[in-house]
Amino acid sequence: MGQPITASGLSEIISAHEHFVLLSHTRPDGDAIGSEVALKAVLEEMGKSVRALNEDPVPDNLLFLDGTEGVERPSGAFETEVVIALDTANRERLGEGCLAALSGEPIWVNIDHHISNENYGDHLHIDPAAAATGEILYGLIQELNWPLPDTARDALYVALSTDTGSFQYSNTTIRTHQMAADLVGRGLDVAALTAKLYHDYPYRRVELLRALLETMQISEDGRIAWWTLSCATKDRVGMQAGDSEGLIDILRAIQGVVVCGFIEEMNDGKVRLSLRSKSSAVSVCDICAQFGGGGHALAAGARMRGPLQDAEARFLQVAETALSPVNK
Repeated sequence: MGQPITASGLSEIISAHEHFVLLSHTRPDGDAIGSEVALKAVLEEMGKSVRALNEDPVPDNLLFLDGTEGVERPSGAFETEVVIALDTANRERLGEGCLAALSGEPIWVNIDHHISNENYGDHLHIDPAAAATGEILYGLIQELNWPLPDTARDALYVALSTDTGSFQYSNTTIRTHQMAADLVGRGLDVAALTAKLYHDYPYRRVELLRALLETMQISEDGRIAWWTLSCATKDRVGMQAGDSEGLIDILRAIQGVVVCGFIEEMNDGKVRLSLRSKSSAVSVCDICAQFGGGGHALAAGARMRGPLQDAEARFLQVAETALSPVNK
């Protein structure tokens, strides 16, 4: 288990080394890619040699972001001095390919905001109160007076905006808005970035939404809503990484719903579970923990054994149990 590290301790590690590898979780989202791109730009501005790796490609909806061309897929093996894992609660989610690509005995730094983080690595900088890992990085940049190039500025805003549901979720705090205001003050074009991030989806995403709505179900008491996505449907609509990002918020917005679920069949026979809660009295992190997953109290995920129909039934059973002590 790693040991907590302060900003000054992290600064000492950065100053003492020249070669860095940045990693984040499989199926990366805006916070994962934004954090990788931002920290890479900052460290390179400081004269460091940096590689950003991800097991999966950058999702289509994030390719507009400057710096994403520098996020590589793992290939071959290489040595580095320091590995920094970003926005990833457990080591396995970094991906087999990324882990296999690292040789030697690098120092491991774990920077994250998930309450379920397993404290892997040598050094931990974990803040569950942060709205996003990008918010943690911004705090480090401010405290340590590191440079903030435009590429990092925009990437940090993407990390913050996507992990707060465009500043709608309960993890949005005063420091979230202060960070956003500072980035705007540094020249961020909010309208242009928002248009690319939220208003420029491919048509297949609409087809995906239509397919999901056809499977939507609501529990008898109206407090649980969920939909399922089969591999056959993904193939039919031509789904690509990032296409489903944010769609679960449609379920979350239904009046009376407390817990909502996105249940997706994977090609390896597993089932991906993504959950949201609208009540602090019901932790979906606890629900997902029963399936080996984790995340935040109001947003969490897990990988379950299939088939899809069985996974759906298990989710519903656990969710109903979690909701049973909560007043309707």
